Amino acid sequence: MSPQSKSAVLLLAHGSPGRVGEIPEFLRNVTGGRQLPEAAVKEVQHRYGLIGASPLTRITLKQGELLARELKLPVYVGMRNWRPLIGDVVAEMRREGITRAVVICLAPQNSRTSVGLYRNALLGDSGAAPFEVDFVDNWHDHPLLIKAFAERLEAGWKRACTEASARVPIIFTAHSVPQRTIAEGDPYEAQAKETASLVAMEAPQLTVDDWQFAFQSQGMSGGAWLGPTVEDTIRGLKAKGHCAVFLQPIGFLCDHVEVLYDIDIAFRQFAEKEGMRLWRAESLNESPTLIAALADVARSRLEPAGEPKQQIVQIG
Repeated sequence: MSPQSKSAVLLLAHGSPGRVGEIPEFLRNVTGGRQLPEAAVKEVQHRYGLIGASPLTRITLKQGELLARELKLPVYVGMRNWRPLIGDVVAEMRREGITRAVVICLAPQNSRTSVGLYRNALLGDSGAAPFEVDFVDNWHDHPLLIKAFAERLEAGWKRACTEASARVPIIFTAHSVPQRTIAEGDPYEAQAKETASLVAMEAPQLTVDDWQFAFQSQGMSGGAWLGPTVEDTIRGLKAKGHCAVFLQPIGFLCDHVEVLYDIDIAFRQFAEKEGMRLWRAESLNESPTLIAALADVARSRLEPAGEPKQQIVQIG
């Protein structure tokens, strides 16, 4: 790398508006301009209204700030569906003289429905960014990511078991995708389940009987979506005699509507109707271990070939 080169890290995320009134514009971004039925728009507005606002953008920007502090390098944040949009951030990076960027998607499991769309937004119509790009396709099994999830799991699960006076079963979750996506060779399902399995193994007090996996937040569009659903899994646990359940989403790195509404409101209400209590692991958000994971992923791509890799920073 020449002395004139200037490296940076670019974090990519889904994006989410902060106000209910911005939902229609946001959904047009999500669908690529396709108009959704009014009922669907109103339902999304209702969900955002119940949680007050989605903190996704604010938390993601903070994650970028913490990562920049750790790496002592510029870290940019671009969103596919909301401001700051990826294209605008790429233009800003070009203006500021960035010549090379390590690009990390804040969706650690690779799917063409998430990571693939982020890559497309990054490269634009030309198919190339205005600087060298080192794109991280997935990091779902990174040891520090697994450790970060396990830290949240152990703290929350112990509390749930104490409050329930029972060994509470765990459901790991990830956002569902259309079944046809997996049938076409997408690695997402396998990677999501691998993340969950690794997190469970990181928590030594768990056995294989303590946890299951389910997909959440199935889409409103037609066609079959990946399951089993969280609702069916809760019903199955009830049938086995359980009266409580603990959820941990392992496909999300911060609080947003799929956590604050889908889990904290919808799934909790569903569980209550089934006569069960529900707890959730705290989201990673500003977890120091998560930031260490992102820093290690970035450093592994930033170091020149042949130089020794920096030691992973252990937290706790």
